[in-house]
Amino acid sequence: MSDTARGGTSRREFLRWLSVSGVGLAAAGGALPTVLASSALAAPELNVTVLTHATVIDGTGARPRRDTSVVLVGDLIVWVGDHDQARLPHGVRIVDVRGKFVIPGLWDMHTHGTVYEEIFVPLYLVNGVTGIREMWGYPEVQAVRERIDSGQVLGPRIVMGSGIIDGPVTLLGPPVIKVSTPAEARAAVRAAKADKADFIKVYSYLSRESVAAIAAESRRLGMPFAGHVAYRYSIAEASALGQRSFEHFFDVPISTSSREAEFRRILADTPFDPAAPRTFFDLSRELDRQAVASFDPVRAAAFFARLRRNGSWQSPTLTVNRVMSSPAETYANDPRLTYMPADIRAFWTEVVRRAAPSTPEAIVQQREFFQARLRLLGAMHRAGVGIIGGTDCLNPYCFPGFGSHDELSLLVDAGLTPLEAIQTMTKGAADYLGFGRSMGTVTPGKVADLVVLDANPLADIRNSRHVHAVVTKGRLITKAQRERMLADVETAANGTPGPTARLQRAAPQCGCHAMT
Repeated sequence: MSDTARGGTSRREFLRWLSVSGVGLAAAGGALPTVLASSALAAPELNVTVLTHATVIDGTGARPRRDTSVVLVGDLIVWVGDHDQARLPHGVRIVDVRGKFVIPGLWDMHTHGTVYEEIFVPLYLVNGVTGIREMWGYPEVQAVRERIDSGQVLGPRIVMGSGIIDGPVTLLGPPVIKVSTPAEARAAVRAAKADKADFIKVYSYLSRESVAAIAAESRRLGMPFAGHVAYRYSIAEASALGQRSFEHFFDVPISTSSREAEFRRILADTPFDPAAPRTFFDLSRELDRQAVASFDPVRAAAFFARLRRNGSWQSPTLTVNRVMSSPAETYANDPRLTYMPADIRAFWTEVVRRAAPSTPEAIVQQREFFQARLRLLGAMHRAGVGIIGGTDCLNPYCFPGFGSHDELSLLVDAGLTPLEAIQTMTKGAADYLGFGRSMGTVTPGKVADLVVLDANPLADIRNSRHVHAVVTKGRLITKAQRERMLADVETAANGTPGPTARLQRAAPQCGCHAMT
């Protein structure tokens, strides 16, 4: 990648070219008035960067565009087209990415651990993850977002959940928000709104009455709610209440089983044990495992159609599901552990030691269960249910940034094409979040969040791992800068003592090795 400065058009000519450019106007789909009115173009000095001679995979579903240039002004894509047709102003930064592939910036749609600011935040960016959906917005995490938004810290865009709302019996420790009544549930939603959460995060042990109250109060305040399906509800019921996303693929096997009524009776007749809350978690997971053997395609089709009609999405977090389905030693020598502090490494080792299958029979059962969930996810996708890609990082061996590429590979294993997998973390993520008009594709009028890859991810999704450069909020992170950032993270990880107060605060998010 070469980097030069040139250009020869005046500012007035450049703006006029943008306004009349047929290529730009058609690609923007009517967004050019917004582009031309943007603060980036109104600035005293235009900050123009051009990625030229790229193959652009724009995320819309269109075929890749070869020998294409992407013109950025500040935090905005203003033009995508043939480089020879561009009329660029004086002093433009030209970055030759000949032979490389440009895709939209990725979103990890299920994250934790952002409090590890010097570790997780840069690892997202160097891996092309320019946005995250943080699933537990307690105060320390909110403070990180504020530092990123104010420009004090270079980091991804963050959509922040509320504090996790659960019932009086829960797997989670502080700062979980426990509610016992509908009134408490409504109050928790109002408090989250006041704390500037972007959505309400619900958890597994909520009562039916509390879930209904959360749904009603969220709707009244105009806030989406998302998270786990509560054990006292089915996904179909929670979807009818308006739950926007369901995490980890929980309850999907039961919902598509010919034995669903039998499994529901077992769950309904089993009380939560305050002294051993994990017992119910284990029961529900075992029933899900048993349910895949009685998959009913007719029931599944009706279930998928209901989710599609209700606008409910699935966030399968295949990365964490695979880890928890594998023997404990599977990831013990992963080279990416060099970027993790000692306290996290020790915590991960202990969690998988307790949770991973250990007997030959259990190992086979869990491997088959994971493969069955992959097949079921593929069927859900083919039925038109929205899928968003997330990792559940901070859970064992779900690495920030790197894990997003693990998730893309697993989505392809589930039957999505490489482009469809990429869209779960780009266009699909933006559509889910309500940002489809401003981000998610490499088109004029969208924000300048981009990933430059050394190889074609459509030929092999594993090529998404070969990140050459990243553009985040219009700022180019070059190959050399990426390498320095990785070195800084490794230094920070090796210098972090353990156990730290941050892990003691964050560890309950992993729910005693239950996924959050």
